[in-house]
Amino acid sequence: MSSEGREVYAPKVVLVTGASRFFGGTVVARLAQQPAIERILAVDTMTPSRELQRRMGRAEFVRADIRNPLIRKVIDGGEVDTVVHTALLTRPPAGGGRAVMKDYNVLGAMQLFAVCQKVASVRRVVLRSSSAVYGCSAKDPAKFTEEMSARTPPRGGFARDMIDIEGYVRGLARRRPDIATSILRFAPIVGPRLAARGAQYLRSPVTPTVFGRDARMQLLHEEDAVAALTHAARGAAGGTYNIAGDGALSLSQAVRRAGRIELPVPFTVFRTAGRLLMGPVLREFSAEQLDYFHFGCGLDTTRMRTEFGFVPRWTTVQAFDDFIGGAALRPVVDPAWIDAAEHKLLGLLGAGTGAHQ
Repeated sequence: MSSEGREVYAPKVVLVTGASRFFGGTVVARLAQQPAIERILAVDTMTPSRELQRRMGRAEFVRADIRNPLIRKVIDGGEVDTVVHTALLTRPPAGGGRAVMKDYNVLGAMQLFAVCQKVASVRRVVLRSSSAVYGCSAKDPAKFTEEMSARTPPRGGFARDMIDIEGYVRGLARRRPDIATSILRFAPIVGPRLAARGAQYLRSPVTPTVFGRDARMQLLHEEDAVAALTHAARGAAGGTYNIAGDGALSLSQAVRRAGRIELPVPFTVFRTAGRLLMGPVLREFSAEQLDYFHFGCGLDTTRMRTEFGFVPRWTTVQAFDDFIGGAALRPVVDPAWIDAAEHKLLGLLGAGTGAHQ
């Protein structure tokens, strides 16, 4: 990381993309509460909801498409010094396919960062990225550090898009070393306001898992994701950072904490018959998500603490429990009953082995 990347530059005019959606809109709302920031430009192709606009406070909404060269007028004319890019599609939109998703993600980022390179006022760029860039495979290390890359090329479109987009940010940093660039690789994000997206997997009383494997997951609470983006925008050291809550949770523990009954099946069944068995529940999952349920992904967050200076408020387990609470899932089996039964069984096994010694 260059010395320029370490320079703390206090933002005056911040532009946030994807402002009509949860991450962009909530980051705008947080930044609007910072009196030191003079102007916040909230950019998206869609108008934010009334509730989101109310929370955005003094921020100015600008209807604009980052794929259109006219975005330069917004950045240059507003003398924007900090750009926070959160406008990303994690799956193909309902009205389009993979081509539309790639156009929005990759071409949008390419156009946006090309403008950042040309506009002299830009001094900081923050990218919302994902741990999906590491892929998920049996060859993975226990924990990925930021210098590592995917051991097996990711299958999913979102992961491939993020790898391309991160490349554009690094290219921008090489061509404009005076710009501090921050790439935040978020672990899978959960929370009560995002509960509708991930809860489908746990809505069925019986939850299929991959036989012979118990994926270890690291998660990030939605509030911590917003806080990390805000922290980066306000002047944290540039660089690439893994962002995840402390600790880990195995898939079997997650199923149990949700009060579901686990059904281990071979991965081929999980991927095919399992998707048919559970109807729209598993069919909605992307290739990345299915691989994640198979292998999991561990992240080394040392750099997040020591260089980026950020500590999540929620652990992985706390984030998951808050997500389950927000999803309002009624347990099929009380998790406390399962824990008590396990302890009783272990006690009986212990007593039995002691009697034979």
